[in-house]
Amino acid sequence: MIGWMKRMRQRLWREDGTASMEFVLVVPLFITIFMASFESGLMMVRSVLLDQSVDMTMRELRLGHYPIVTEDTLRSEICSRTIIFSNCEANMLIELERVSTTTWSIPSTPTACINRDEVIEPAVALQIGQQNDVMLVRVCVIEDAIFPTTGIGLGLAVDSQGGYALITRSAFVVEPT
Repeated sequence: MIGWMKRMRQRLWREDGTASMEFVLVVPLFITIFMASFESGLMMVRSVLLDQSVDMTMRELRLGHYPIVTEDTLRSEICSRTIIFSNCEANMLIELERVSTTTWSIPSTPTACINRDEVIEPAVALQIGQQNDVMLVRVCVIEDAIFPTTGIGLGLAVDSQGGYALITRSAFVVEPT
């Protein structure tokens, strides 16, 4: 009986295998931090690329480089300038509204986004301004999170398919011809 208790005590106080316990406890935390960092970095890159492509497209529109302006034209131009959006044209919604220069009232409604669960797209305004009109552009793109169940993916407002909205706004004055 004493020999059995001595062997049991020796097994309880053994130190081999302790590094594997620390590894098992710490590595999931580091992987979660890495995945959250990667997701937030990718989201930031996507946001910056969307801002840049909208600004470049609106500059071309402002200068009158597009003979016919439709939502499809603007979508294809914005998407051609971004490189890491998946299915960009199908997941993008563009609002182009004139801002009254007498009241300077900017639309207070939230920016509309594509609802990928519904076949019907929301109705949005696409007003092409005249000379010297102040125009407000709002663009929303839905992108899927790579790691939706960890880190920053848990804090994002997502749709039922795991996509989050990237929204950018810009304003410009239509140049006189």
